[in-house]
Amino acid sequence: MPWPSRKRDKGAVADKKEPDAKIAKTEEETSDKEEEEKSAKPPAGSSKSGWKNWKKKEPESGGEESKITYCHWLLKSEPESRLEKGVDVKFSVDDLKAQPNQTTCWDGVRNYQARNFLRSMKLGQQAFFYHSNCKEPGIVAIVKIVKEAYPDHTQFDQKDPHYDSTSRKENPKWSMVDVQFVRMTKRFIPLSEIKAHHLAHKADGGPLKDMMLFTRQRLSIQPLTQEEFDFVLSLEEEKPH
Repeated sequence: MPWPSRKRDKGAVADKKEPDAKIAKTEEETSDKEEEEKSAKPPAGSSKSGWKNWKKKEPESGGEESKITYCHWLLKSEPESRLEKGVDVKFSVDDLKAQPNQTTCWDGVRNYQARNFLRSMKLGQQAFFYHSNCKEPGIVAIVKIVKEAYPDHTQFDQKDPHYDSTSRKENPKWSMVDVQFVRMTKRFIPLSEIKAHHLAHKADGGPLKDMMLFTRQRLSIQPLTQEEFDFVLSLEEEKPH
């Protein structure tokens, strides 16, 4: 189901909120400068609720700490108009909700690590829908995977901004999944709030200490552990700071 307004990721763009944000041509070409280091830093202790007061849904199992299991995801999309090769790549959560059955293919990923994350997604897994490259980036909704990875049709479409002349139909380079809207989060969860918790957790070993949103922030497809997903989801119950 090709359509001109895509959530895209020819290379995830740094969020506009970050003062050093630059539009990258591809994720592979971007430097490793961490956006959270360049942005205004919230104080490390500004995690108001404190993760130690947060109750996990399931108790930790012993002996498996060294193994990280990713079972949830964060998908970045641009809610504001931006032309790429003459095509508007805007795709907000409202655009998703307007699709038939509130479902669409998540195409346009052109980074190998992000593609590999797409290929590891399983049917029924949930993801945060994250508005990126906008005035105030953050999490707005929850979606779920309704079709596992299959070839991304846009790589073969010469009119699409994500066309890849080096990809062959007999051995496609790029994949996509289908996602379906589940619900809006009870409130908008801004990047700045998540970052405050991340910085606090880095100091005291909380669940967001290694969150990829801050360690590999330019990736538009990011995995989340159960603990990360549950903690961020718990923030929707709190009053905004």
